[in-house]
Order: sequence, then structure tokens, then C-alpha cells
Amino acid sequence: MTAEPQPKHDPFAALRQPAFVLYSLNRVFAAVGTSLLNAVMAWQVYALSGNVLDLGYLALARFLASLATSLIGGVVADTFDRRIVMATASIVPFTCAAVLSIATLGGWVELELIFGLVILTGFASSFEQPARQALLPAIVRPETFANAVAVSNTVQRLGSITGPTLAGFLIDSAGIGTSYIVFCVTAFIASMLLLVLRYDRVTARRSASVKAAFEGLTFVRRNQPVLGAMSIDMFATIFGGAAALLPIYATDILKVGPSGFGILQSASQAGAFAISLVLVMRPAVRQTGRVLVYSVAAYGIATVAFGFSREFWMAVLFYGVLGVFDQISVVMRQQIIQMATPDELRGRVSAVYQVFLGASNQGGAIESAFVAAVTGATFAVVSGGVLATTVAGYIGWKMPKLFNYTSDQDLPTPVDVTPKPAVAR
Repeated sequence: MTAEPQPKHDPFAALRQPAFVLYSLNRVFAAVGTSLLNAVMAWQVYALSGNVLDLGYLALARFLASLATSLIGGVVADTFDRRIVMATASIVPFTCAAVLSIATLGGWVELELIFGLVILTGFASSFEQPARQALLPAIVRPETFANAVAVSNTVQRLGSITGPTLAGFLIDSAGIGTSYIVFCVTAFIASMLLLVLRYDRVTARRSASVKAAFEGLTFVRRNQPVLGAMSIDMFATIFGGAAALLPIYATDILKVGPSGFGILQSASQAGAFAISLVLVMRPAVRQTGRVLVYSVAAYGIATVAFGFSREFWMAVLFYGVLGVFDQISVVMRQQIIQMATPDELRGRVSAVYQVFLGASNQGGAIESAFVAAVTGATFAVVSGGVLATTVAGYIGWKMPKLFNYTSDQDLPTPVDVTPKPAVAR
């Protein structure tokens, strides 16, 4: 008997579906805007105070606000039209950026105002992000989902490359106030693209309730591949979070100013974009769990190399390599989480994922800022990279179902996540 020939890989399979094209265009403009807004806010905070701790407080404010309403955001994503949830949530950062632009151009911006508006954007993100994550599997055919994840991350990285570079250029040439106006334009375009996207909501949505809010947590706790994928990212990024210290590296260590800061911000995105193209063009990775663990370990090693860099070109190179391994882990992680979760739970599981993601990104920024304040930026970055690699190895060892997870495992049937009654003893 001769083996049946394998179907030829189509790198554009997801893009042949109109709803996904609109979704991808939304991701480009939203990624440009979000990365631009975050870079401008971080630069303005450090310019106003000159205190590294304020960068940590900025991240903490955004994370705590998102954490406070994350479970509610997941229920909303599983109850209402996910497009409308995303578009409505985008009104908040649009308004906040408009206020910051007016305050900056008018000369009355204060740290308290920035922090207050960051809290509002954190609330909004707790609704937008679960809806965005849960929407993707609903607008593409199941057999093209792995390709859709790779393509979606590619176009998002393309936007994320543009945002920080554009922020550095705008700060240098037009000022911070104008940078906020540019964000408003990108946010408006992203919302309009969402409103013309159409998809069939094939899964019956349940009504919102407190019980529903905790069903996502219960599912994650019982599913080792999902829990492991979330955990390995959270702890590795908490320890290896060098992004919050880029203003210090650009200003005090490498001495390259706002333009160099923008290039540094974009270096990891450029590396991520390059590897995203590779992931799109090749067949889907089968050993997703194993590749996830190895890529997170390599991410930690690249963080160490970046931390020791003293030449600008070397810092850009290693920060780009860091982005390569970060992107591989992102794609593997999203495939595991989304495909191992039933559609009726995807919004709530995505909300739990956003808690882990927020804890990693913002917690990493907080940890890096506080360690840098006590010991210095270099020690904070290098020690964090070592710990990130160690954590990857430990979780891969302690969670074999994650390490051995493959993309061809069957999708689970809907899981009963109601609490089990206590057994009398």
C-alpha cells in the first residue's frame, strides 16, 4: 500500500475568507494604535517625572483596572455580539487619548491625569481582549484555524512594529500631543472595520450571571494543557519583562534618545513579524506543547543577551531575537488555548487568559521597574532572563500533558464546569 499524499499547505487559506480579512485589517490598525499609545504614555510619564518607579506604577494601574473586570468581560463576550463588544470598548481609549492630546497641547497635563486615564483604558481592555480572542475561531473554518492564528499574529505584529517607530518619530517631529491624535485616527478606522464584519453566531449564548463568570476559571483549572500554556507565559514574562525598562536603556545606557527608543520598541516586533511569515508559509506545527516550552526557554536566554548589550546595534539585534521566540510561543499558546476550549466557553477562558497575560506583561513591567530601582536596569533584565528560562524548564517538567500536547488532538466536548457536591465522609 502506498501512503496517501498529504494535502499541499495553503499559506493563504484563512485570507480566502472575507470575515477574516476584515478581522486582520482591524488587527493591523488596532495594533498600530495600541502600541503607539502605550509607547507615548510611557515616554511622557518618564519625561514628566524622571522616576523609573513611575513606569512600574503605570503598568500596575493598567493591570489592576483590567483585572477588576476581566471575568465580567469574559461573560459579556460569551453573551453578546463580540464585534459590538470590541467596537464599544474602543470608545474608551479613543476618548482618553483625545483628552490627553488636549491636555498636552494645552500645557496642563499632569501625571495624575495620565494615571487616571490609564485606569479607564484598563477597564476597557478587559472587555475588548476576551471578545477579540474568542471571535477568531468563530469566523474561520476549523481546518484553517492554525493558519488563521499565524496570519493574525503576523498582521498584528506588523502593526506593532509600526506603532512604536511611529511614536518615536512623532514625538521627535510633531510632539506628544499630535501622537495622541494619530492614535485616535487608527482607533476610529479599526472600529469601522469591525462594524462591517459579519459572522454566524452558531453557539447559543447563555445569560450573564455570577456563576457563568467563574466557569472559565473552573475549566482552566481542570485542563492541564490550557493551564500550563497560560502559566508558562505568565511567569516567564514576569521575570523576563524588559520592555518596561526600554526608556531607561534608550536614555541612560545606550543614549539614543526617542528615535532610538522607537527603534528598540520595534526590534522585537520586527523579529516577531519575520518569524510570523515563516509560520504562515510552513505547515502548522504539530508538537505545539514542546515547541512552546522550548521557545519560552530561548526567550529567557535572549533576554539575558539583551541585558548585557552596550552597543545600540547589539541591543537591537538581541531584542529582535527575543521577539522571534516570543512570537513562536504566542502562536503555540493561542493554538492550544483556543482549540482546547469549547466555543461556549471561549470568551470566559479568554478572559482568564487575559488575566494571566496582564499579570505577565504588567507584572513583568512592575517587577523590572522595582528591581531596577534597587539594583540597576542591567541586573533586573539579566536576572529576569535567567529566571524565565528556569521557569520554562520547570513547568515543562511538572506538566507533561502540556509538554506532550499536539495540534492533532481532538477538540474537547463541552465540559461540565458546575461545582461538584461535597461527598459525606
